[in-house]
Amino acid sequence: MANMSSLRYLTAGESHGEALTAILEGMPSGLAIDEAYIAAQLQRRQQGYGRGGRMRIEKDFAKINSGVRFGKTLGSPISLRIDNLDWKNWLKKMSVDGDGEGQPVVTVPRPGHADLPGAIKYQHDDLRNVLERASARETTARVAVGAIARKFLESLGVSIASHVMQIHDAAGKFSLIDYASGAEASTPIPIHEINNRADASPVRCLDEDAAQKMIARIDEAKEKKDTVGGIFEVAAFNVPVGLGSHVQWDRRLDARLSAAMMSIQAIKGVEVGQGFHVAGVWGSAAHDEIYFDGSTELAEVKLSNNFDNTRGYIRKTNRAGGIEGGISNGEPVIVRVAMKPLSTLMRPLASVDIKTKEAVEAHIERSDVCAVPAAAVIGEAMMALVLADAFLEKFGGDSMKEIEERVERWRQG
Repeated sequence: MANMSSLRYLTAGESHGEALTAILEGMPSGLAIDEAYIAAQLQRRQQGYGRGGRMRIEKDFAKINSGVRFGKTLGSPISLRIDNLDWKNWLKKMSVDGDGEGQPVVTVPRPGHADLPGAIKYQHDDLRNVLERASARETTARVAVGAIARKFLESLGVSIASHVMQIHDAAGKFSLIDYASGAEASTPIPIHEINNRADASPVRCLDEDAAQKMIARIDEAKEKKDTVGGIFEVAAFNVPVGLGSHVQWDRRLDARLSAAMMSIQAIKGVEVGQGFHVAGVWGSAAHDEIYFDGSTELAEVKLSNNFDNTRGYIRKTNRAGGIEGGISNGEPVIVRVAMKPLSTLMRPLASVDIKTKEAVEAHIERSDVCAVPAAAVIGEAMMALVLADAFLEKFGGDSMKEIEERVERWRQG
């Protein structure tokens, strides 16, 4: 069960099993939600240049089995089921019954994957018992529950967007952090257009010139039978002051967001705001100076919030990524996430057969060449879950009506 204080979610299912299942508990009653809204987010996750053959097989759709009646949440646990269409091709290999006699066994781990440590931990002699659950196919269920959290936030005026900054060594010029900090941006984009424009790109990049270079790198990797990773940015706009807390380590909003992003398969690094950059500058250039409304003019280009509860305090920059001392400060919440190249290579690395201990080439499992664009959409879902939990933690309430009333009072001060 995901470690959140007000919302809890659980996913189950294997990559080639019959279905993925998710349960979301803690969502208040009265939230309007339907399967079409969730399906739209699942479809976004399936896009992206460099995806593998699995995306041509699956047509992800989450069936709501409980917790919703007549288009609105009941306040009870919401359960979802996503059928794996490819399961029909794996009936014998992934059978729940029987002893598996005659079925192929995977005994060669892939460097960089959960295969070997998972097999040692759970004492498996067939690595498929590990790789099926370790697969990023599991994130389909997370995007489904994240869509419900996203709808909750949207009803309170909060929007979430993402874009790809870099694939391999091809990097775009556009940055939401720099954009919010008054730095020159290649193409200023209205907040509500960020996702639309990113989704229109095969690699979800807002810099068209860089996007072409990214596509070329993916093509090169495919030709070399290699894989590529990259960096994406996720941002939430109109976030109120006061989400999270400084009083305990596990209540800090930046810690919760970082853990959520790191939980995505193949993610190896997270920074909040200008994280790693400010490690190499003077303190005078690392922080966001504070002004009171009317005492100075804001930069002309700024991703400011409309959640009118900053009590008049404003900033010209957002190097902190909207979080100070573990608490949201009223600026857009922005994180950058680094994804490693995927572990399955069509030109496999050196490995060892766990049965014979002989040196062999690593196992090849069907995989993507690049999944950074999809990972950005998954990052949106994880941010939505964390922020929805923090909202419920701060404002409380068992129904949307209660929460909306409390949020409105907070807005008014």
